[in-house]
Amino acid sequence: MPEGRPFIGILLMLGAGLCFAALDATSKHLVQLFPVPMLVWSRYTLHMLLMVIFLAPSMRTRLIATKKPLALTVRALLLVCTTGFSFVAYSTIPLAEGTAFLFVTPLIVVVLASWLLKESVTPARWVAIIAGFAGVLLIARPGGALTTQGIFFMSLAAICYAVYQIQTRQLSASENTVTMLFYTALVGTISMSLAAPLYWHGISPDWLQALLIASLGIYGGTGHLLMTRAFRHAPASILSPFLYVQLIWAMMLGWLFYDNLPDVLSVTGMLIIALSSLSIALSERNAKLKQARAAADRDTAC
Repeated sequence: MPEGRPFIGILLMLGAGLCFAALDATSKHLVQLFPVPMLVWSRYTLHMLLMVIFLAPSMRTRLIATKKPLALTVRALLLVCTTGFSFVAYSTIPLAEGTAFLFVTPLIVVVLASWLLKESVTPARWVAIIAGFAGVLLIARPGGALTTQGIFFMSLAAICYAVYQIQTRQLSASENTVTMLFYTALVGTISMSLAAPLYWHGISPDWLQALLIASLGIYGGTGHLLMTRAFRHAPASILSPFLYVQLIWAMMLGWLFYDNLPDVLSVTGMLIIALSSLSIALSERNAKLKQARAAADRDTAC
């Protein structure tokens, strides 16, 4: 249960969003110089090392204890694919537009959940889904800032991330959150290490480039740890709106480092996506509250 300190939770969530935006901004620069799999390897290896250093001494075997190692491995590979596809996409598209594209994920989750998990979707949610995808069309319109390659790879990233979130929803009831996070880093490190002969050709970054490459893992690991801590201090219903501040961070970093600012239509599309995704999150929260109240009423009646 959250500890009841929402202000701290909000600050941690804002910090997590900044870390994720910095990860994307740094990767956008590095993919012009180094193979994407090498950068993905760095992102997960440093992430894993951070968890081993800071969490292994206290958690010990609980860090890897799970009843579903195969399911956690598949889930981790989906996030690895999400990272790789988004890195490729960011090589050709601006930060803010690319980030907004990934925020379509909650809408895809609802569609997939209705198909795979047979969850019912209310008319209001269908309206939100249609509006969200209309926002995507505003960003990905002909003549906009997105390239065909960028749209293709960011779409793959969003689909992988949506399936990853569905698996997270299924596993969270039985698995420890930190353990799931560690398996993500561990599987990412192992898979990219095994694939090293396919992409490693003796590339030697200079010291500044090496620091930037190492920072990918620091940003990713720190961002996920801050997000995990945030949910200990405040419920998802309070924190959900602050997830979308990452869009603002992305716009700021894109402007500062790449001189990119989205046009009016793209900003409109981003707002529509953010509001549609947020409405889905709030409707799910209200549905859970109704279920809890109904269960409490039944218990009282008995």
